Amino acid sequence: MVGLPELDPARNAEIRNGMAYLLVDTQIRHRDGGFSVFDRLAYKVTDRPGLESGARLDIQFDPSRHKLSFNRLMIIRNGVVIDKLGEAKFEIFRRETESERGIFDGRLTAHVELSDVRVGDIVDYATTHEVTPAVGRDLLFDRVLAEWSEPVALMRERITWPAEKPLNIRTVRTALKPKVTMAQGETTYLWETSNPASVKLQDNLPVDHPNFGLVEISSEFGWQPVVDAVLPYYQPVESFPADFEAKLDEIERRHAAREDRLIAALRLIQDEIRYVSLSMGAGSYVPRRPETVLASGFGDCKDKALLLVSALRRLGIEATAALTDIDAGRALEHSLPALEAFDHVIVKAKIGERVWWLDATDYLQGGRAANIVPPDYGFALPLVASGAALEKIPQKELLEPTQSIAERFAFPRRNGEPLVLTVNTSYRNGDADRMRRRIAEASRAKLADDYIQYYNRQYPGIKSTAMLETVDDRDRNILTTKEAYELPSEALLANDLAKNFPLRADIGIGGMPAPTAVGRTGPIALGSPVYKSHKVTVTNLKARFRPPESADVYDPHFSLKLGWSTLPTELELEWSFRTLAERVPVGAISAYLQAVADGNRKSEWYYDFTQVDADATSSDAAPSVGIAAMVKALADALGDLNSAAQRADRGH
Repeated sequence: MVGLPELDPARNAEIRNGMAYLLVDTQIRHRDGGFSVFDRLAYKVTDRPGLESGARLDIQFDPSRHKLSFNRLMIIRNGVVIDKLGEAKFEIFRRETESERGIFDGRLTAHVELSDVRVGDIVDYATTHEVTPAVGRDLLFDRVLAEWSEPVALMRERITWPAEKPLNIRTVRTALKPKVTMAQGETTYLWETSNPASVKLQDNLPVDHPNFGLVEISSEFGWQPVVDAVLPYYQPVESFPADFEAKLDEIERRHAAREDRLIAALRLIQDEIRYVSLSMGAGSYVPRRPETVLASGFGDCKDKALLLVSALRRLGIEATAALTDIDAGRALEHSLPALEAFDHVIVKAKIGERVWWLDATDYLQGGRAANIVPPDYGFALPLVASGAALEKIPQKELLEPTQSIAERFAFPRRNGEPLVLTVNTSYRNGDADRMRRRIAEASRAKLADDYIQYYNRQYPGIKSTAMLETVDDRDRNILTTKEAYELPSEALLANDLAKNFPLRADIGIGGMPAPTAVGRTGPIALGSPVYKSHKVTVTNLKARFRPPESADVYDPHFSLKLGWSTLPTELELEWSFRTLAERVPVGAISAYLQAVADGNRKSEWYYDFTQVDADATSSDAAPSVGIAAMVKALADALGDLNSAAQRADRGH
């Protein structure tokens, strides 16, 4: 048993929440049918805030795979050991923290409140999990953190594994190496680090750039053993319940082309089988059989993937289930082989040489075989009997905006008339899929209310004059909306709105990540590609207007362009915004952040539309009105309005 180390006194100023961590110790040992995990944690309660969390222990375990035992539970007070294990009253809870999302994992929490814990006490406890994996009982995957966000005196990890099964080790931004010893047919790997420097947590990091330096450990050097652990459970069925069989027969009868059958089968399973994940025990890795899924009317990614694979094969289409990760899929190419690298199952379908990646847990997805949007998960691992390897999920280049907004402001021709605003928005591809789901979930009425609130923040007193209209061409995956508003004459004149009239582009630049550059050591992740446009047309003006010069913003990671045209009584502005990279390297962050701030300023302009040019009788005779008199950049007009609350968009 390792003795308790001392925390470096120089680190005392970094202690948070009244708790100083002394020892974090994990020991893993192979055994027949699985492995055991010994965890020991010791910390000192240094101040009043530490009494709550320091006296409360919550240990999670899965009763179907884990046997949990407490090895020690003690308080050390002024050098005197007080054994608390005998008097501790354990309570077992099933919390299901993701039940609102339809996910149930069956995990339990062993909870205990320690009595008589005081400031200055050291709490030292240890547990053992006897782990019997539901699948892949000879597989091991573990991560060793080389750093923490808080001071810790000693971090250590020890793994004892059969000598004939050397472990695959990968380091990520750390020089930490194990001490390796061999005895009695076993190899022991020991990692230790004392008083490591605390790491400042950073937002918006790419998934392949974790906050902490770490070590990955895997029992495998290739992906096939990982696939072999679950492949037997993903064998497609050849027969279905009669009602589902009839639906497949109808698809076959109506669609001669296999590409059309693919889309019909996908929509059938996406839209008619709701999402519920019963991931208790083996259910976290093993899909339920298609007949069970169909009888219940629900399933998770595993269930729906197997059902879709079976249906596609029944329709003459080659299909295979594939493992991926929704959030960290882009980092899979760097990961060591492990089941734990995945949290999702999708489908790879193939007709001839053409490949489709399909997510059966999606719903209301649009498009046909030629234009359906693949899931943006980075990489996936098809479940095949041999030659298992990660495959990149290719994404189509955005050749046109996926969201195009066209606002038309018609200023009143006569005193007392209202300003009329019409808004037509077109969504394509993934944006159409998201808007289609949003309308179904929130209702058109809720969406219309969100929009009127958005416009009322800019044009107080504006009123909707028609219900939000939507037109959905699901096969082309183009969804359009139409809005209509009026701003009463008195509202237009109030507070000099017409003299300081805002025109704002809702194109997504306000959502670009902009974390602080202070202490930044990691790149900034920009996410999936974005390409949006926003056109504003203002009519019935009394002078010729034009936008400012140098309204474009270009950075190697995104571009914002402003096109315009002008007539004696009409002004048209059109912003175009698109991202050009997936991440911003550290050395470019300062320039990027400046460009984002510049883009936010240049996506909103203020005009004095009360100006009159009495001599403007034709486009040739009408002089351009001076920029300084008409256009005021947002920072000059109203100060810094670029906060998240003030720049809240329409919720696209």
